[in-house]
Amino acid sequence: MSGIRLQDAGHGVAGKVILSGLDLHLTEARIGIVGRNGSGKTTLLRLIAGLVAPTTGTVRLDGIDPFHDRKGTLARLGILFQNPDHQILFPTVEEELAFGLRQQGQAQAQALEAARAALQAEGRGHWAGAAVATLSGGQRHWLCLQAVLMMRPATILLDEPFAGLDLPTIARMIRRLAALPQRLITISHEPAAVAGADRVIWLEAGRVAADGPPAEVLPAFTAEMARIGGTDADADLAG
Repeated sequence: MSGIRLQDAGHGVAGKVILSGLDLHLTEARIGIVGRNGSGKTTLLRLIAGLVAPTTGTVRLDGIDPFHDRKGTLARLGILFQNPDHQILFPTVEEELAFGLRQQGQAQAQALEAARAALQAEGRGHWAGAAVATLSGGQRHWLCLQAVLMMRPATILLDEPFAGLDLPTIARMIRRLAALPQRLITISHEPAAVAGADRVIWLEAGRVAADGPPAEVLPAFTAEMARIGGTDADADLAG
């Protein structure tokens, strides 16, 4: 079955429920997921990517179990984390770009050659041997996205893709993402980041509060966030 299907899916840690009762079939080209901090957005992406297993229900990616079939997942799905420093593993640009290809079974020499060719095609051939530590935050975001794209996944998960970027870098990132043929699933607490999506899912306390076109979901989400912001209800300690 194509697409991403969650059936009564949930996830909890140490007895605390983070997600529960999720029944979703994700097939659209552009999907947004919105919610407050702590609503379960990032956990949902990790569940879809197979980085954590559901504690209840099932998750399937094109019919496979993403948690147990890591090789199958790598061929189908990529994830771009909010902080590139949580994603980058290698000291040089070419090594970082080659890593995903090595995971997919390419030999080291072949993967490095492909990495250098990709950099040349992007006008960044001189980056190949550069230390990742010398790149700016925006350049590291670009590197992480390029590493994902080199693996040719059908779906890319984006965790707050514009966080921490300046306005010119955001503009470049928006253009790049808009041109991609892959299915994009973007999580954000900013409604504007997903206003152009085909479908928006609003998570609240680990459950789906609304699911539909952005013109319907986002005004309701924005109004509820404004209502919550108008109260002084953040003084209680978390239980």
